Amino acid sequence: MSPDSHAGAGDPNAPEEWEAVFWDIGGVILDLGSVRGAHTAFVAELLERRAVDATIEEALATWRSTVGDHFRGREGTEFRAARDGYRKGVEAVVGDPVPHEEWEPAFRTAAGESIEPVPGAVETIERLTDRELHVGVVSDVDDDEGKWMLERFGVRERFDSITTSEEVGRTKPDPAMFETALEKAGVPAERSLMIGDRYDHDVRGADEAGLHGVAFGAEDGPAVAYRIESPLEILEIVDGERDA
Repeated sequence: MSPDSHAGAGDPNAPEEWEAVFWDIGGVILDLGSVRGAHTAFVAELLERRAVDATIEEALATWRSTVGDHFRGREGTEFRAARDGYRKGVEAVVGDPVPHEEWEPAFRTAAGESIEPVPGAVETIERLTDRELHVGVVSDVDDDEGKWMLERFGVRERFDSITTSEEVGRTKPDPAMFETALEKAGVPAERSLMIGDRYDHDVRGADEAGLHGVAFGAEDGPAVAYRIESPLEILEIVDGERDA
């Protein structure tokens, strides 16, 4: 992709017709602010149910640090399950192991009551299905959790394929993530768009695999073929309404 093709000006390497649009979940379909709200609600409920002698601020700091360390400890692009990080976070807050049968339902309830989609994402996904396109997901999530979130937003069945890090065993920007998604779709990389909110993982990773990277909140860089401020702008790209 050309270094001059970013900043929303259009992609000089754009094909005459697009064949696929792939979405990240966190930060693109799922509003990350609502995730923080879900975690806060869960930790508060955990403190009350377990009578933990800590403030919500202290418990949240422990939770975030423990879960963050879980992911930071992985080597390269290896997959680490979020549910394992959450389990460690629960144990760190409570001070003892807690059976998953106890904390997982409470976590799912808190998430279900708190998570929200990014404005415009659901509408865009629904409208893309009216076009002759493969609509897929490429996301660094646990398989069940990712599909549950899409179901929660009412768009699970709108996707032709869902590729998760748990399935592949790797996280973006590992090329295996994009190669698996392209193989499922049966489309060429050069006719595919990848929407992501992280430059190194989503946009540059896609670019290196031959896809056209779409930055939604991601930092700028030479791999950005398009920059959008709303998911709805994807419709302009696939309909050829952006200068190419």
